[in-house]
Amino acid sequence: MDTRYAAIHEVAETPQVAVVVDVMRAFTVAAWAFALGAERIVLVESPDEALALKARHPDWVAIKDGAPAPGFDAVNSPGLLRPFDLAGRTVVQKTTAGTVGALAVKDAPLVLCTAFVVAEATASLLRSSGSDSVTFVVTGEDGRADEDLACAQYVAHRATGAEADAAEFLRRAAASRAAAELTTGVRRGAHADDVALCLEIDRFPFAMVAVAEGPLMVLRPRTVR
Repeated sequence: MDTRYAAIHEVAETPQVAVVVDVMRAFTVAAWAFALGAERIVLVESPDEALALKARHPDWVAIKDGAPAPGFDAVNSPGLLRPFDLAGRTVVQKTTAGTVGALAVKDAPLVLCTAFVVAEATASLLRSSGSDSVTFVVTGEDGRADEDLACAQYVAHRATGAEADAAEFLRRAAASRAAAELTTGVRRGAHADDVALCLEIDRFPFAMVAVAEGPLMVLRPRTVR
């Protein structure tokens, strides 16, 4: 498998398969939303777009980065999302890196969004796809976020069927700048458990596939057996 790792701004051509990685915290949050019953997640470009969709669909759940804000129901924190009952709900998500990365590759034939909590399911889906070329979009810190790169490299190893010690990759993520900022309170809208929740390997048995549904980019879970 030909594997490439790229920052969002480095994706100049539409990849055959794109795996968009945001460990802390967009796609850990997305996985938790599905585990809490969400039917789908609409990925949007701006807070204004999220609020416009929320205005048209008051029953949808709007999530954003940072501190709580008027019009939004939740923030981009797995720890703070846990009490929500999202059964059958549509979630609208806008984050600084993850949703931006997914929208940047929306024209790819296959777009997966991932984090450690769905790593093995993502790798399994890549194996079954039969693709010989995969671009991992490392969304954090202009492609330098070690938690995202570690996750991407772990998934890439497992996608080839190679054995990989998850502990090594998780240690890198735990020592990342993002983990430090969450732990010390630099990032607003965080819960004390967020880092630990982002470092749970294979907590959920599904991958997350993003596809166009009309004008919207929609993320849905896909159970991998």
